[in-house]
Amino acid sequence: MVRFARLTALLGAVSLLAACGAGSGGPGATAGAASSSSTASGSGGEPIAVVASTNVWGDIAAQIGGSRVTVISLIHDLSQDAHSFEPSGRDELAVSRAKVVIVNGGGYDDFLDQMLHAVSPRPTVVNAVTVASAAVKIDPDNEHIWFDLEAVGAVAQAIERALTQADPAGRADFESAEAEFISGLAPIRQALDRIAQRDRQAPITVTEPLPLYLTAAAGLKNVMPASFSDAVEEGIDVAPSEMAGVLTLFTDHRVRLLVYNEQSTSAQTTQVLAAAKSNGIPVLSLTEIIPAGEHYQQWMAGIVESLGTMLAQRAGP
Repeated sequence: MVRFARLTALLGAVSLLAACGAGSGGPGATAGAASSSSTASGSGGEPIAVVASTNVWGDIAAQIGGSRVTVISLIHDLSQDAHSFEPSGRDELAVSRAKVVIVNGGGYDDFLDQMLHAVSPRPTVVNAVTVASAAVKIDPDNEHIWFDLEAVGAVAQAIERALTQADPAGRADFESAEAEFISGLAPIRQALDRIAQRDRQAPITVTEPLPLYLTAAAGLKNVMPASFSDAVEEGIDVAPSEMAGVLTLFTDHRVRLLVYNEQSTSAQTTQVLAAAKSNGIPVLSLTEIIPAGEHYQQWMAGIVESLGTMLAQRAGP
């Protein structure tokens, strides 16, 4: 259950600084950026202009802000990579006009931190990793906290407070929407608990740390050598001898599932994928952002459902 007791810590993690400048005018305010527009007005007579580094946080902000916000997600397409993203002039303009900016933090989206250095006055900034670190236990080396439901709940609360700071008249709406969002996470958590009851400590592999918060919540044990996952994250290869050891996990049928990040691939991850498939090991392919047409809850629920189904397909080891 998401913990709400450490509100003071959360407030310290959110930069609630007064933000000036015009709000975004609506859809298409930033070329190439996904935008959810609004029709009602914030405290300044316009919707609150919100910019998020990715559509994960952008979607959550849009759900909480409703008709009182306009949200632009800089990274919203599966072809985009946060680690190599180069903002356009229109992206920079959107950030300069934002009242609230949501960064993932933890080194994931440094490009947005750099953009904020050039913005004056500074908008309210919600750093998701900083917020989550103050509220729940996270791995300082794994910034993919949107796969941790407790962390997401804490960030949703911080977003609600940032929006309320920008538009006090919308407080009741924001609080109601945030509570609804949090309640929507409960069925996903329950599904993870069911997997943990049935498959606790089941050995799985991941190509990189992306899903580890989620698989840990499901009680699963990742047996992929950390050296391989770290190398994938760094964009380098492991030694051939290490690679041979990784492949035996599949040829010896020592794992029940491979979780594969389809947005971060290399020749070696492709080898791993082929080894899993050729040895009948189920493969759960994940992305780092929300696919088009879905909301966060739908996306996570679908992933967890697939996780449970695939584990049920292969009993043992």
